[in-house]
Amino acid sequence: MTFQQLRYAVGIANTGSFSKAAEMLFISQPSLTTAIQDLEKEIGITIFNRTNRGVTLTPEGEEFIARANELINHFKSVVKRYGKEEQKKKRFAVSTQHYSFAVKSFMNMVKSYNIDDYDFALRETKTKEVIDDVISLRSEIGIIYLSDFNRKYITYLLKENDLVFQKLIVCNAYAYMWKNNPLASKQYVTLEDLSQYPCLSFEQGESGNYYFAEEILSTNEYHKTIKANDRATMLNFMVGLNGYTLCSGIISEEINGSDYVAVPFKDDNGENDRNMEIGYIVKKNFMLSTICRIYIREMEEYLKAYTSGRDSLIA
Repeated sequence: MTFQQLRYAVGIANTGSFSKAAEMLFISQPSLTTAIQDLEKEIGITIFNRTNRGVTLTPEGEEFIARANELINHFKSVVKRYGKEEQKKKRFAVSTQHYSFAVKSFMNMVKSYNIDDYDFALRETKTKEVIDDVISLRSEIGIIYLSDFNRKYITYLLKENDLVFQKLIVCNAYAYMWKNNPLASKQYVTLEDLSQYPCLSFEQGESGNYYFAEEILSTNEYHKTIKANDRATMLNFMVGLNGYTLCSGIISEEINGSDYVAVPFKDDNGENDRNMEIGYIVKKNFMLSTICRIYIREMEEYLKAYTSGRDSLIA
């Protein structure tokens, strides 16, 4: 079976005639007839009923033509995407854990380009998928964090797949919550303070384990826990249930709104030794594109503004 034979069969099905299809396909009718007969013999079914009034599809032929159309349409999309005659759009994709600074930096980067010339993508997704996307180059760069708890496992996973981690910032842990949460006005909060409220976390799927958790202290025994799949649901739980999540405290009001606060988290002795090292992962020895380097610079500048207390970043 050849791709040409598939085109012939689809042409006949669309025109309802061998002669019209031959004319459309720039082939002689005898050659077209022979090609379809060879195809039917090879696949062991009769595709067309031949009558004096034209041709119709057999039941088996209807299924065959449907599948042939799928292949032809897929081929056309590949040619359109990669064919030399088409002007290819430059593609840049990022996969990230749920960090508003990563989204804001992406927005800043996109504004400096003509969107018509680029195919941009940003995926806020599960930790394992961030890593897998960079492994497969579905995304050129991924944003994750390391801590004392997950560092050994995640570092091993990255090394096994020829990925490297580059630090962007090290920050302490914060409890992120609705501004009207009873704890929102405290100077800092402890696990004891938080125990009466739901602990919110991003669901990591079947492949998830404690090492893939986006929230620090994922192994703690919480009295109340709720998992969410997206940022909007997480924020709704903060308002409706007075829930909280433990995070970096690097929050963009432009992305999340101004109804939320980040309160410093400390252990029950008043110490804050829970650090998150946020950074990006890329392929080892991979030459980053210009646009990827610009995105990294946007993140570095945004985080520099955070550390100096500018641009309405909550610290």
